Amino acid sequence: MDLTGKEIVLGVTGGIAAYKSAEIVSRLRHLGAHVHVIMTRNATEFVQPLTFQTLSAQEVVTDTFRAPEYWNVEHVALAKLADLFVIAPATANILAKMASGIADDMLSTTVLATKAPVLVAPAMNTGMWTAAATQANTEVLKNRGIHFIGPESGMLACGDEGAGRMSEPAAIVERIGQLLCAKTDYQGLRVLITAGATRERLDPVRYLTNDSSGKMGFALAEAARDRGAEVTLVKGNTTVPVPAGVRILPMETAVDLLEIMRKEAPEHSVVIQAAAVSDYRPASVSATKLKKRKGEPLVLTLEENPDVAKAVGEMKKPHQTLVGFAAETDSVTENAAEKLNKKNLDLIVANDVTKPGAGFGTDTNIATLISRESREDLPMMTKRQLADVILDRILSVR
Repeated sequence: MDLTGKEIVLGVTGGIAAYKSAEIVSRLRHLGAHVHVIMTRNATEFVQPLTFQTLSAQEVVTDTFRAPEYWNVEHVALAKLADLFVIAPATANILAKMASGIADDMLSTTVLATKAPVLVAPAMNTGMWTAAATQANTEVLKNRGIHFIGPESGMLACGDEGAGRMSEPAAIVERIGQLLCAKTDYQGLRVLITAGATRERLDPVRYLTNDSSGKMGFALAEAARDRGAEVTLVKGNTTVPVPAGVRILPMETAVDLLEIMRKEAPEHSVVIQAAAVSDYRPASVSATKLKKRKGEPLVLTLEENPDVAKAVGEMKKPHQTLVGFAAETDSVTENAAEKLNKKNLDLIVANDVTKPGAGFGTDTNIATLISRESREDLPMMTKRQLADVILDRILSVR
């Protein structure tokens, strides 16, 4: 990754993760970027401006009203200079200001004025991150095209366990590189992606489903969008915010999905089926809640769902590339290779969901890419990293 000559404005807000931002500056400088740091007053309580000044070889801006070194309006000058605007860590406070258009300090003023792409790396207590206000602000910003990385889950500085930890500097710098050196190799391609879990109703309050979070499908949608594709995302039950800038089609059951795919698949050049589809559904759905009968077992009769991937494969056109996923617990590559042929796929992504760091709900994955000509075992990586690897392989297959 070469960032020589790129102008990056880094906003640092008042969170304990501010110390990690020093590593972000160092990594960006080693890649050739010019880094301009804006610190909020609270941020200076965690890290001294001199640290960032030394690492960036640039004066650190902390005060909106200080006399500028040169005759310009500094917040406007930095806003115009930026090729990319990054805020790491991004507190709940700065997210709220950005969502509301509040400009009451140097950082909020400058980010409001910039026309550059903006990337934020949230970092805060789990309760603050999951609060309705923060989630609403995040959704507003994503809909405006603001890019997010993280937050990650784990042990937080306050001792709590959960989501809210800032992504690691290496991952943030990698995302910066993706945004500044974005490929455009999917321009002109229409990409259809399925994500999340299906729900098969038992009664008005219960259903059969699985643990799919939608993270892998969403990562693919974001990556394809960033590389210039026109993306349609068919979304089942998911646990993470949907990507901005893509067309969303909701679905619930396997039958719903089949109906959508029969209509949409023929109109797309690339079809990636990452949704986790139930193999079976109840033979009958109760119109009222099933009541517990003391001492009597509940017996369910299930019937087979349609094989959506196979149906799409049977409709395949010469110009299309079809990609499937195989989440397995045993004989992973053998089962995946069988699905590749049975469903008329060009590529299948196989993973063992019993491995730590792979499968449903995680931010990482461990996958094997299998085509008719080759097999490639990949190391553990983030789902966003894997998404770009899959998109690269799709182009080679095409």
